[in-house]
Amino acid sequence: MMFRMMTGLSLLFGVSIAITGCGKAETTTSVQTTETVSSIVASSTVSTVLTSEPISCATEIGTGPADHLAEVCRNVSPATHPPCNTANSCAMIEDEIARSCALFDDKEPAMDGCAPAPKSSEAAAAVITRYYSALNARDFDTAWRQWGDHGQPNQTRETFQAGFAHTQSTRVTIGKLEPAEGGAGSIYQTVPVTIDATLDNGKRQRFTGDYTVRRVNGVDGASAEQLRWHIDAAHLKAVAAN
Repeated sequence: MMFRMMTGLSLLFGVSIAITGCGKAETTTSVQTTETVSSIVASSTVSTVLTSEPISCATEIGTGPADHLAEVCRNVSPATHPPCNTANSCAMIEDEIARSCALFDDKEPAMDGCAPAPKSSEAAAAVITRYYSALNARDFDTAWRQWGDHGQPNQTRETFQAGFAHTQSTRVTIGKLEPAEGGAGSIYQTVPVTIDATLDNGKRQRFTGDYTVRRVNGVDGASAEQLRWHIDAAHLKAVAAN
């Protein structure tokens, strides 16, 4: 599978920075680069306002649902001190669940709470959902990790966060997922997205395209990070906002 890097889009929106990989995606959002846009679950939409401070999961979705999510996290995580705390962002808690479920995916019986199945296309799309959830919660560390161990290619962690300084809100919609493709020991899933963004000056932007999400497949000795889906690249194009 060949991926084409696209450059030239000015960084208008924090969420745009997250768009520098080599993938495909339909997204509406201000982006620093035209390369990456993640996905949310098919046909679903997420809209949140970004603030200067990280938003806790309890604030995002309410105390009850956040407590349940944290409990699922604690039940599946092998970590001595997992980040399964409602004071953290929902994206951080979900990230730990995804990591743990990928690590123990071949164990029987399957662990409760590991849905969608770690190897599924839906789990790949959930990376995009989690990515934007983290950005909306101002949890840039978790957003950065959706790109893999070393974050977004050709960008520092500091530059990544700075790219979202003027982002006010985002809404991401995931398109129809086609079957994943394999190659060279990896599986690639294309996640179509549409991103609608509002900047802090009130300007609205829209990007469409897709993300490419990748995971290692059938490689002995693969780490938990390699076994789980992560953003590999993205192709985004600016379109007229509604």
